[in-house]
Amino acid sequence: MAISFVRIDDRMIHGLITVRWGKEYPCDGIIAVNDKAANNPILSEAYKAASEKKTFVWTLAHFEQVKDKVLNSSTRYFLITKNPQDMKQILVDMGFVPGDIKTIIVGPGNDRDNAIKLGDNQSFTQEEADAFEDIEKAGYKVDFALLPDQRIGDWGKFKSKFGY
Repeated sequence: MAISFVRIDDRMIHGLITVRWGKEYPCDGIIAVNDKAANNPILSEAYKAASEKKTFVWTLAHFEQVKDKVLNSSTRYFLITKNPQDMKQILVDMGFVPGDIKTIIVGPGNDRDNAIKLGDNQSFTQEEADAFEDIEKAGYKVDFALLPDQRIGDWGKFKSKFGY
């Protein structure tokens, strides 16, 4: 079991990830995939410092190069992307299958222009919604939860707000 948890979170790595979700889904390390963060040494180091776990901050291209190694690892990783488009690229475009995980947990999405609010600190744009739809069509359940006990529903509950 190389991947124990898959999440989309615009903050990527923070205390709630490592402490609260780590109790629900034990892990030994974190893989955060985001080109901007991976290419910014200060941002990358900040993410690594946010967890006591072994933490990697990779570009999408690097993840694609090492995805089979990740799957074959005996280390249990959280796989986190900053946005739904990156997760869609990993799960749909790259065809990465995170073991037996079929639910993608979506955490915070900041309020911003052209974003539709689904719940507290969970607002998403049409482009992000398109990625959720593609992820669901690939056979995954997209579930919106800031914390394990703060679930607001799955993609099916919200997709009509985006024209699906």
